[in-house]
Amino acid sequence: MRELSALSSRLSGGRMADSFRDLVVWQEAMALATDVYRSTNGFPRSEIYGLTGQLRRAAVGVPSDSTEGKGRLSKKEFIQFLAKARGSLCEVDTQLEISKNLEFLDAADFERLSKQSSKVGRRLNALITSIQRSLRAES
Repeated sequence: MRELSALSSRLSGGRMADSFRDLVVWQEAMALATDVYRSTNGFPRSEIYGLTGQLRRAAVGVPSDSTEGKGRLSKKEFIQFLAKARGSLCEVDTQLEISKNLEFLDAADFERLSKQSSKVGRRLNALITSIQRSLRAES
């Protein structure tokens, strides 16, 4: 529990993350989702139910699943939802690649979104690892 508290403290700027809004991973995932929405505004209208919708849903899934996990009653459930968020993030990465290949995203937007996604992924991995360690320490 101490490791989780320490990581939560580091990820929330020095204090325990009481709310999902305090989690830096949530904050960064929200920024990514917002940027994905803005970047997909220029996609062809014919893609509104295709790639645009898929990419937006996956991007929104990352902070949403992190939020739901934070609201659960056990660390194991939190990990499950963080893993689900990580899966959504992998979808985002794939869909960004497709968007770049179809020239819906220019190289600069692709690079920016890809870097944001990688940063969120590192944060998710660190939080999952920390919670797993705290669970092992408790047993």
